[in-house]
Amino acid sequence: MPRLWLLRHARPLVDPGVCYGRLDVAADAADTLRAAEKFSATLTAQAAKDFSSTLPSTAVLRYSPLQRCEQLAHTLIGLQPDLAQNTCIDARLQEMDFGTWEGLAWDAIARAEIDAWARNLAGYAPGGGEPLATMLQRVQQALQHSWAMDSQQGTRDVVWVTHAGVIRCVQWLLLHGHQQPSSADWNLPAPGFGQWLELTWPEIAPALHHCPQKAPYAFATDTRSPTTGHCLHRTLFP
Repeated sequence: MPRLWLLRHARPLVDPGVCYGRLDVAADAADTLRAAEKFSATLTAQAAKDFSSTLPSTAVLRYSPLQRCEQLAHTLIGLQPDLAQNTCIDARLQEMDFGTWEGLAWDAIARAEIDAWARNLAGYAPGGGEPLATMLQRVQQALQHSWAMDSQQGTRDVVWVTHAGVIRCVQWLLLHGHQQPSSADWNLPAPGFGQWLELTWPEIAPALHHCPQKAPYAFATDTRSPTTGHCLHRTLFP
């Protein structure tokens, strides 16, 4: 069954506790190669399981223009050259823009600003950057495009090389549609660095027609909700 694969970039070369969303940091090269090798093997195994040896060549690859995703996309193409036939850079797959917070330690950001974000998660622009509501809109647009054009309405595989925040947005849209999240709601899991979430197009299609899924799919990650503004970022966009 054709799928949407949400592949997160490998471990970025940034100090722990630093805010990086749109900040264009590189990923660890060795971790990137390992992630690409593991994902490539999964694509090949899935093709065999589906009795379709052409899955990699018919799949569409979209990736965020930030270099940590570009590295992984290019490494993956090196392992699966046929993916180069249907590859596109997509700015809608970028991480949230944290404005003036980018590159700062989370602990250095004023508590009042973090608390204001927590009170109005969807509408507040952290650091004067991008509100979550705006990010959800662009991810919804990317989903609709991938459904209609890339997958040809669910008939072929699509791979996004993207970020934790985008993957959480996809999950929110599948479960809640156009409903705006609060900070208490935003406790969604995300794959680890170099890992991925695999969705079938029938799981995605209802959300594109404004009919969210009634129950979440299984995902093995700690989904505990933050209790204060200062720890909000831990479940938002690491």
